Amino acid sequence: MSGIKEKVVVITGASSGIGEATARLLARQGAHVVLGARRTDRLEALTKAITAEGGSARYRQLDVTRREDMEAFVDFALGTFGRVDVIINNAGVMPLSMLEALKVDEWNRMIDVNIRGVLHGIAAGLPLMKKQRSGQFINLSSIGGHSVSPTAAVYCATKFAVMAISEGLRQEVGGDIRVTVISPGVTESELAESISDPLAQKTMKDFRRIAIPADSVARAIAFAIEQPADVDVSEIIVRPTASPY
Repeated sequence: MSGIKEKVVVITGASSGIGEATARLLARQGAHVVLGARRTDRLEALTKAITAEGGSARYRQLDVTRREDMEAFVDFALGTFGRVDVIINNAGVMPLSMLEALKVDEWNRMIDVNIRGVLHGIAAGLPLMKKQRSGQFINLSSIGGHSVSPTAAVYCATKFAVMAISEGLRQEVGGDIRVTVISPGVTESELAESISDPLAQKTMKDFRRIAIPADSVARAIAFAIEQPADVDVSEIIVRPTASPY
């Protein structure tokens, strides 16, 4: 099954940013999108907007740090549309700080959402995709998964982990299931709003002046999905032309 039309695509972190932009774009291209996030008010509004434009969308509250939530989310998509073609593990947090600030709770939150959330998505979708003998995982890493900068050590570690997990998965399931990693550079989103450290806030404010729209990343995701089944777009880096990193 190639292309985008009629594919069932589940998206975590769909209430804003890259997740929202991707849902809108794929729905316009004929996909059935299933949206998950913690903020159901936003999911409901997005679903209404997509359906008002003639698209196909459903939503369900989702906390990716809870494996049972992720399994119920994928089961919901399967029960609604009869199959799941693509799982986009997009949910993420980025509370940057210097290690010496010892914001251990924030470190743990990044590990829970950025790593465990992706693993939970894989655990929920892999048995189904193996049974279908088709499917695609699209995991959101970051340019932070390619290089490390001050205040971002733990965040970058989680995104390096996404790269490693994705490559391991690709090697293990090659043949029927595709695995894609999308690594955005600085992109318009709410990620920076989770930063509580004043130094990191200032640094990120300056860095985000060249941010690209979330739709730029959504188009890269759509490109990976629409390729023929025998073509695996393994990795795409999308960043501002003016980005030095």
